[in-house]
Amino acid sequence: MEIVNKEGANSEERFNRVVLNEGVTFGEQAKAYLYEAVHRTRKPLRSVTSIQAALDKWILPEIGDLPLGMVDNLTVKPLVRKMHVGGLSARTVNKYAEHVRVIVKSLKDKNGEPVHRRIWNAEALDLPIVEYRKQRRPALKADGVNGLIQAAKPGKMRVLFVLLPATGLRISEALALESRHFINDGRTIIVEQQVDRMCPRIVHYVKTDASYRQVDLHTDVANYLRPYVSRKTGLVFHTKNHTPHLYGNLAEDWLDPLLAKLGLEEDGLGWHAFRRYRNSWLRSKRCLDDILMHWMGHKPETMSENYSALKEDLVKRWEEAEQTGYGFSLPADVVANVPKTSMPESSRKARANGILVNRMTSRSARSSVG
Repeated sequence: MEIVNKEGANSEERFNRVVLNEGVTFGEQAKAYLYEAVHRTRKPLRSVTSIQAALDKWILPEIGDLPLGMVDNLTVKPLVRKMHVGGLSARTVNKYAEHVRVIVKSLKDKNGEPVHRRIWNAEALDLPIVEYRKQRRPALKADGVNGLIQAAKPGKMRVLFVLLPATGLRISEALALESRHFINDGRTIIVEQQVDRMCPRIVHYVKTDASYRQVDLHTDVANYLRPYVSRKTGLVFHTKNHTPHLYGNLAEDWLDPLLAKLGLEEDGLGWHAFRRYRNSWLRSKRCLDDILMHWMGHKPETMSENYSALKEDLVKRWEEAEQTGYGFSLPADVVANVPKTSMPESSRKARANGILVNRMTSRSARSSVG
């Protein structure tokens, strides 16, 4: 017993290292965390591609071989400095530092409590402050959208460049659209799936719960898209092998060359710029907040927004789509050959019924105290 105690074999420190697996390195725990995060039942991560990329490029080369118990404010600070000097934005540095904190916390004891209880300190880590005004959020304006549409090749490329600013869909959502997702004579698009970022496959989930939605089109846009979509039986946008496009490849082949050609190049300007354009346009036209958030797939923040049923009012959504418009010019040569309909027959019937319901609801609401 004297020898055991002298050698520390019976100490609390050794118990923690051997029994609680405290001797594991940060890299080993990172691997275990990612596996568990994907396979757990409660809130599993659908993809860890971006986390793995951050680990491989920045985090593991710096602290991957450290014992997990040594990963703290002192040992992580050089990593923060390295990322900052390496040109990463303040937001990205903070995000990657959060990955480190989560991985350290992920090692649990037999009672499910974190083995390493860290008090992380932003000042001790010297984390850069995220300043909203300095964050890169480049957006396209109407002239830029018009230029890209006109410069795009007729067909699939031009249709995509019209669809994105007219709907605000994420590029991953747009490339996963199938012809069956265009309903109400093409006036409404169902968003329920997306293309995997790294693999040319459809995944049957979207970014957030709020991203499951229906996006309504102006009749001009619906008329423009209808001839192209009507010829499709599966994916609206697909490769020669009928597989989904990877939007990173399309950015390199389509978007980036056109941005350079038109002199619109800007750091951070990518597919998401179309989405920012659509959001800005709707706000400039005083689109009803509840409908705007529904179309854009934004999560309601207040109880009033959660209670609102405007997103379920198809007729009101169509009215807003017509009133707000889209803010850019559709290719006239294509539109001229497409018969225009102010509103499909099924839409007109729904509109008539909906207006009657709205009037009745409005009267009852005015007569109700609640």
